[in-house]
Amino acid sequence: GASGQFLPATGRSDIKAWQKSVQVLLRTLQRPRYVATGLLPEFQQLDGRHAFIKNHQLPPYEKPEWKGDGTDENPGMPMDEKLKLYAEAMAKDPAPLLEDLNSKLIELDDLVYSENYCSEGGLSMDDVDLWARLRSITIIKDVEWPTKLRAYMDNLSALGDVPLYDEMAL
Repeated sequence: GASGQFLPATGRSDIKAWQKSVQVLLRTLQRPRYVATGLLPEFQQLDGRHAFIKNHQLPPYEKPEWKGDGTDENPGMPMDEKLKLYAEAMAKDPAPLLEDLNSKLIELDDLVYSENYCSEGGLSMDDVDLWARLRSITIIKDVEWPTKLRAYMDNLSALGDVPLYDEMAL
């Protein structure tokens, strides 16, 4: 298609602050679900799932303590421990975290300009960034989307011909 269809990013600090405020919450909920579905092409093979787990820490761990394999040559957490933590995160009741996420989505709903774009003025790089991050939330079952925000997700999904993960949500 034609180029130049997206306006530049607006530098909205309110949306960036919201994204930062949900970082730990989303890592805890999304990362184990990505791996557990096994439906995304990149996670259909065991090696793909293990590579993701190896490279994507769960809270409260930070990259330096997660990376590596636990040997003297490559300090960090052993893979068996990483697999155990992912399994435990997936098995844990998500209700308290979902309650927090649903509240945070209400906050974001107030920040999103319209059902068609997040910043006043039209479709921009803000939408490319925000929509992609929000798409990941659709892998989480029982999320309660505010009306405008859900319409935004559905509209951009249709516009970009990129499906959401609702049908495989766990």
